[in-house]
Amino acid sequence: MLLCCAGSKIPGSLHRSLERMQLAVPRRQILASAPWTGFALVVALLSVWELTVASGMVRSESWPALSRVLVSLQEGFQREGWLEIFGSTLYRMACGFSIAAALGTAAGLAMGASSLVYRTFMPTVEIFRVLPIPAVVPPLIFFLGVDDPLKITVIALAAFFPIALNTFAGVRAVDPVHLLIARTFRVPRRKVLLGIQLPSALPYVLAGCRISLGISFIVTVVTEMVAGSEGVGYFIVSMQYAMRADDMYAAIILLSAIGYLLNRAFLGLEARAIHWARELDARGRNA
Repeated sequence: MLLCCAGSKIPGSLHRSLERMQLAVPRRQILASAPWTGFALVVALLSVWELTVASGMVRSESWPALSRVLVSLQEGFQREGWLEIFGSTLYRMACGFSIAAALGTAAGLAMGASSLVYRTFMPTVEIFRVLPIPAVVPPLIFFLGVDDPLKITVIALAAFFPIALNTFAGVRAVDPVHLLIARTFRVPRRKVLLGIQLPSALPYVLAGCRISLGISFIVTVVTEMVAGSEGVGYFIVSMQYAMRADDMYAAIILLSAIGYLLNRAFLGLEARAIHWARELDARGRNA
């Protein structure tokens, strides 16, 4: 900070430098908060993709021009049936994610509220949590086959652990004062769990659900690639074998767009569900 005595004058060059510094900070803030800045890199990378083919830098059937891929993407809605392909994938993902959300939340609440449940089940959770999903698929094929029961089970298994562990952490992070007050007034254990611990842990639960949503989407596509006869994962592998690279990349681009939209939709749901948590954080920072 510069301190100037009354009546002193700032040199002209220094005065102009200070003005430029004052203008630079708001400009950086505007650029950082602008919604389009996050897409600038995506557009740049897509442009580089198109230029590498148009300039002749890359000549390969495995690397078609972006313009060809976009044409295949548009034609796919009539020719390939994107709605049916992606609809089946999203259905399996929704089933597996819903099962994981229900079981993971219940397991996390139980482990967080009871030391006995925690000591009994946490070692098992830690053992199975580190197992790679591709290693689980072959044994499950013996029991579930290669149809939807296998895929939904694998999706639910992969998405279960982030939700369960986040819920457990949220229950353990509840303010002890709230629990002491409930104990003083002899509030029943079930009401403490559902009325105090679960609402307080809700930000943790939703954070785990958001992580598991992305995991569910990824695992769904992987299981369709490994043991599938329909869905976007099966379609991508089929297009690779058929050497239809433009259709393969079109499916990947559409897959990325859907994943982004799912994440944005969940963020909107999260903002509505726990708006009170953000308000409390804002009050704490301003206090």
